[in-house]
Amino acid sequence: MDTFPPSPQTPAAPSGPESAPEAEGTAAAAVGSTHGPQQAAQQGGPRRRASRRLPVVWRALTHALTPKGLRSSELSLALLSVPVGIGVGLAVAGLHALVLALHSLAFKVPFGDHISSALFIPSSLALAAPVVGGALLAGLGLLFRRARDTVDPIEANALYGGRMSLRDSLRLTLSIVVSHGAGGSVGMEAAFTQTGAGLASNFGRRLNLRRNDLRTLVGCGAAAAISAAFTAPLAGAFYAFELVIGTYTMATLAPVCVAAVVANQVAQMALNRPALFILAEPPVIRGGDFATFLLVGLAAGALAILTMQAVTHAERLFRQLPIPRALHPVLGGLLLGPMALVLPGVLGGGQGALQYGFDHGYGLGLAFVMLVAKVVASALCLGAGFRGGLFSASLLLGSLFGSMVSDIGTLLPWDLVAQRSAVMLVGMGSFAAAVVGAPVTMVLLVLELTGDLRASAGVLMGVIASTLLVRETFGYSFATWRFHQRGVQIRGGHDIGWVKDMTVGRLMRGDPKTVPADITLGALRGHYPPGSAKTVFALDPNGAFAGRVDMNAVHDPQHELPADQRAAELARDREHFLLPDQSVRMALQRFADWDADSLPVVEGVSSRRVVGYLTEAYALRRYSQELERRRGDELGVRDLFGGV
Repeated sequence: MDTFPPSPQTPAAPSGPESAPEAEGTAAAAVGSTHGPQQAAQQGGPRRRASRRLPVVWRALTHALTPKGLRSSELSLALLSVPVGIGVGLAVAGLHALVLALHSLAFKVPFGDHISSALFIPSSLALAAPVVGGALLAGLGLLFRRARDTVDPIEANALYGGRMSLRDSLRLTLSIVVSHGAGGSVGMEAAFTQTGAGLASNFGRRLNLRRNDLRTLVGCGAAAAISAAFTAPLAGAFYAFELVIGTYTMATLAPVCVAAVVANQVAQMALNRPALFILAEPPVIRGGDFATFLLVGLAAGALAILTMQAVTHAERLFRQLPIPRALHPVLGGLLLGPMALVLPGVLGGGQGALQYGFDHGYGLGLAFVMLVAKVVASALCLGAGFRGGLFSASLLLGSLFGSMVSDIGTLLPWDLVAQRSAVMLVGMGSFAAAVVGAPVTMVLLVLELTGDLRASAGVLMGVIASTLLVRETFGYSFATWRFHQRGVQIRGGHDIGWVKDMTVGRLMRGDPKTVPADITLGALRGHYPPGSAKTVFALDPNGAFAGRVDMNAVHDPQHELPADQRAAELARDREHFLLPDQSVRMALQRFADWDADSLPVVEGVSSRRVVGYLTEAYALRRYSQELERRRGDELGVRDLFGGV
């Protein structure tokens, strides 16, 4: 039965206590018009205007906290980012304290010191700790051998609408803590971001947030983690924008930044963690140094590509070894121990070694040895199955490369190279931007840690050069390169999962017009008179799709076909059909390739049983509508094209 919308009615005049401010405002306006502007100002004034605004603010806050508001209000996301920031800040502080305790236990360094800057580590501990850690990782691998692969925050936002398993995230975090606690040459940032994003995703799913809001909340968790780890809220926020969310919009600005600031403050209150590094004095940068920074950035980008490929080669070598995969971490620990005996700086993420380089320098020879050893150690650990990332390692490697460039410059007869600390900053930012894939994040990290705008501008020049080189020649950051190795074709956190979710099975109509292939055209004309159908699908005696029949040809008065002719003789394109699990993009490509307006949807390639059909016009319309809605959600704008 047809239903009709109710006719619009004029809203009733407001009454009751809630309308009092509006009534008072109306009265004030009437007084102003009667007694002049001076008396109106005396009776109205700022206090009364503020009182009129208070109910509006209160209604916005209360609406944001309602179940409906949580799914429709930008303010609600900003409010939800506060508990996310608190929880992630506490989690990062707890994980950092746990790793420091493990280092103190395993290597006998004072609690709070970094093993990469330790002047002396007992040889027995340097040899044993990585092996014990590898054995623990082997045990965890056997314990969780049936567990599914953990979804990374970038992968979750790109493919799954921000949905992450908290249990899987904590399982990965445990493996990273063991790896780093045993001295593995990996960073803890992967554990921080995995835990933060996992907590945020679980929180958002419990609140039944929309897909785009859940993606934003996952970005809040990652931003909070980086902010708390490096005491750098701006860098944390843009880490989320560049990598996890994939874009920066006004709709995501408030929640992501709030989470980053809150997490930083909470982590500082809980642990009072020092900054990543401290410069004794600001670097001196001349105008001509910016050309040098461009060259440093290009060279750092090339070195970053070699480092990422070294990890892949190490993994390939370990896979070729004739030993069980579960024992790979033990072998990795056996190989890392002797390196740590000679160069303790290869242990851990490298924050202590980074600070030592800024304070004292390494000299050209030692910096080169440290650079090569750190690349080998990181590739060795990751290839052997130690869990972690290259964020911290890339900062150390870049600073070592910058130190080498500065030392080489002092050997030249011309004063062409900038001050050592400046070149180290540029090398650090350029190398890390190429590996992590977050150029603005690295510039802001240097800005927040140094407070020096000119040094940050120099880092920006190097970052631009290294990022362009990597994008043009290699095409991946370390994270997306790992996805590529696993066969996951994503280049960042941009939401592309909705395209895969928008399948032919969801779009098709379930009432296909089918006829037996041996039906006569006379009977076919009786079943489908002119104008009732454009295309029908012929079925063979087994019920399988046998081709499409153009009804315009069946009813063509100028070339009338014999009534006793079989429909099978007109059926064509027997191999042109869609499958229910194909995406809308693949369907549109099939329409274009086969020059078809309508295609049948069959159950499977073997059975070919017709279960529905899809038209090109409907698929295009739904695809365009979804694109508009997704773009509007990203920008925080409803009816992006004015509802047209």
